[in-house]
Amino acid sequence: MVIEAGSEQTDQRRIRLGMVGGGQGAFIGAVHRIAARLDNHFELVAGALSSDPVRAKASAAELGIAADRAYGTFEEMAAAEVARADGIEAVAIVTPNHMHAPVARAFLKAGIHVICDKPLTTTVAEAEELVELVKTTGKVFVLTHNYTGYPMIRQARAMIARGDLGDIRLVRAEYLQDWLTEPLEATGQKQAEWRTDPSRSGVGGCIGDIGTHAYNLACFVTGLELDALLAQLSTFVDGRRLDDDVQILLKWKGGAKGMLWASQVAVGNENGLTLRVYGTKGGLEWAQENPNQLWFTPYGQPKQLLTRGGAGALTDASRVTRIPSGHPEGYLEGFATIYAEAAQAIRAKQAGKTLDPAVILPTVEDGLAGLKFIDAAVSSSANHGTWVRIT
Repeated sequence: MVIEAGSEQTDQRRIRLGMVGGGQGAFIGAVHRIAARLDNHFELVAGALSSDPVRAKASAAELGIAADRAYGTFEEMAAAEVARADGIEAVAIVTPNHMHAPVARAFLKAGIHVICDKPLTTTVAEAEELVELVKTTGKVFVLTHNYTGYPMIRQARAMIARGDLGDIRLVRAEYLQDWLTEPLEATGQKQAEWRTDPSRSGVGGCIGDIGTHAYNLACFVTGLELDALLAQLSTFVDGRRLDDDVQILLKWKGGAKGMLWASQVAVGNENGLTLRVYGTKGGLEWAQENPNQLWFTPYGQPKQLLTRGGAGALTDASRVTRIPSGHPEGYLEGFATIYAEAAQAIRAKQAGKTLDPAVILPTVEDGLAGLKFIDAAVSSSANHGTWVRIT
C-alpha cells in the first residue's frame, strides 16, 4: 500500500526548503535531506550548512545549491531568502543543540516554517520562548522525533487509544547504544565532541541525545502525561562532562508506573530502542531494530505478531506505509513520514485550510515537554535521586 503523503506529487510543486547545518562531516543533515526528498514534497534550494563560511559554501556546492543561495551564516540566509520572490518556505535546522533556538527564532520571525531536529533547545526558558513565538507567528513548527513516524508505532498508538490494552498500568522504554564506551570525544570525532560538550549539548548528554527519544515515544504511544520522576544520571567514562547512562523511575498521571533506561555505554547495543506497554487487558512490545513487527498479547491468549502492511494493520499504520508487507521499512522512511506530514501541514497553512486530523506531528510543545523532562531528571539526580514533579 502506498500512503497519500508518500505518493509522487504530480499536481503540486515542491516546497522550497533551506537547511541550516548539515554540511561536510555531519551525519544528521544527510538523513534529513534524504527524508525530505523521499516522498517528493520538498526541494532543497538554499543553505547555511556550516558555522565555517568557507565550509558552508563548499558543502552547498557539493549538493548543487546555487552559489547565490549558499550562505555563510543563518542570519544572512534568513534576511536574503525572505526578500526573494522564490525564497524558501521552510527551513530544516540540523545543527548542534545550542544553535536550535537562535536559528528557529530568526526564521520564525522572517515568516518561514521550521522543521527542527531534537531536542528543541538547551534550556526550558528558550523552549518556552519558542512556544510563544510559534503561537505569535502562526507558522508550522515540526520537531523531528522520527520514531513517531514508524507505521507500527502508529499502530500501537491507535490500539491503545481504542482500548485494546484497557487501562495502562506499566510503561517501560529503553534506548541502548555503546558507541561512547570509550572517550571518543578526545579523538576529535565530531559527533562525539559536541554531544559531550555542555556548551553545545546542554545540561544533558545521553538523556538529551537519546533519552528524550525514548521519553517522547512513550508519551506518543500511550497518550499518558508524566507526573513525576526519580532519576540517576551517571558518567562512566573518566573525564566526560555529561552523563552517558540514565536510569529513571516514572509516575504517570492516572496511576501508571514506568521505567526508562538510556545508555551510550551499554556494550553490545547498537540502536536498541524498545517500548513495552502493559494494561488491564493486554500488552504491546516493539523494538526499533525490528521496526516492522509489533507483538500484542491479549490477556489469557497467545501472543500475536502484527506486521507492517500485514493482516490486522489499522488505518493509522497503513497511511504511513509505503511498500508491501515483508519489505523492510525503517529509519529513513520514519524520518520521511515526519517530512511528509510537515508538508501537509505547511500546504494546509498556506491554503488557509484545516489540517486533516489524521496528520500527526511532533510539535514545539512536545519539544518543551522534552526539555522539562531533561531538567527534572538532572535535578533529581543532582539531589541524590529524589522524586521531582513535572510542572
